[in-house]
Amino acid sequence: MRRLIDRARTFPARCGGLGRELKEFEAGQRPSVMFITCSDSRVVPTLLTDSGPGELFEMRTAGNIVPPYDPDVPTSEMATIEYAVCVLEVSDIILCGHSHCGAVGALARHEDLRTLPAVRGWLGRHKPAGGFPDPENLGPDCEQPAQRHAVAQLNTLRDYPCVSRAVGEGRLGLHAWYYEVHTGAVQTHHLSTGIFSSL
Repeated sequence: MRRLIDRARTFPARCGGLGRELKEFEAGQRPSVMFITCSDSRVVPTLLTDSGPGELFEMRTAGNIVPPYDPDVPTSEMATIEYAVCVLEVSDIILCGHSHCGAVGALARHEDLRTLPAVRGWLGRHKPAGGFPDPENLGPDCEQPAQRHAVAQLNTLRDYPCVSRAVGEGRLGLHAWYYEVHTGAVQTHHLSTGIFSSL
């Protein structure tokens, strides 16, 4: 913690080249892309996309999960997505899954999560319909389950009224990505073929 505190104290001096850019943030934010990904510390959207401050509107959840839209039971995730689309008017949303995902691995391997009741409830409510392949055939990176999970979450996102409307009007693009934490490689999902391939 000490190291983080020291770095935070020196941030104004370290970001000298960003001085004017940071000053402009007083007027508000105008990110063009929303980036939804896992809370995993190995996934760093700004590093992955070489983005600077103000370029990405990020949302991170355990397992990069997007809960179904239900205005009667609003969630932070629902509010964040609605704000990004309706107020910030982002032009694209990237939903990025990743290899070696603990959340997806727990779902795919049917792990016992009784000691983590909140995690168990969160993951259990949002697993893809049809489940995952046989856990005996899963590799350590959980590539296929993680990719399938990312597409399932993107499909949930499509059902949000604001998202559906913006996509229908041609002003919002949706993208499913898969990031390999052990190689740095990024793949994108092709809706026409149903497969992931390099960007």
